[in-house]
Amino acid sequence: MKTNNTVYTIGHSNHAVDSLIACLRMHHVTAVADVRSAPYSRFNPQFNREPLDGCLKKHGIEYWFFGHELGGRFSDPTCYIDGRVSYDHVAATDLFRRGLDEVAQSVANHRIVLLCAEREPLECHRTLLVGRAIDERGIEVAHIHADGRLESHAEAMDRLLNRFNLHPDGDLFRAAQSREKLVAEAVARQAKRIAFADRKSTKRSRESTI
Repeated sequence: MKTNNTVYTIGHSNHAVDSLIACLRMHHVTAVADVRSAPYSRFNPQFNREPLDGCLKKHGIEYWFFGHELGGRFSDPTCYIDGRVSYDHVAATDLFRRGLDEVAQSVANHRIVLLCAEREPLECHRTLLVGRAIDERGIEVAHIHADGRLESHAEAMDRLLNRFNLHPDGDLFRAAQSREKLVAEAVARQAKRIAFADRKSTKRSRESTI
């Protein structure tokens, strides 16, 4: 299978496994890099790690678990601010960089998709953290939607900018800024909404201030 210089992403949501497989085959994916920190679900057991691995193998697709390196619930306590994961802190860790290195090196021999749970790319760390970091390395990133449609990472970031009404030309309340700075701001805002929060840690932090 001929590869290309693209890393795909997809969210399994609550679909049937057959629907996921169909999307993967549509885009000739040969390897799934699972970036879920905990690859198990009471509500969607069809996507638990072991049965998913077996199903993918039946269709000639490899399964790789990257939950430790590229997961959204990072184990390093220094990567949390007020109980919530800081994507900037995670991106600076050696563990995260090693995970990115493995994905980047594998692009030469595989068509790789980053798998997580959320249907919408903008609601998931696979886009805001991992996809963004891969894009910054000069590797194309494309997000596979539930209907099989592809969205480039740039297009996804355009949607995010529109969500926060951030535009390079500025407006009455903001001066013009580079797209790069605006994307960083939009990602930071969205990350505060969707990044994993350790509720116990947050509770302890609040109690310590009382």
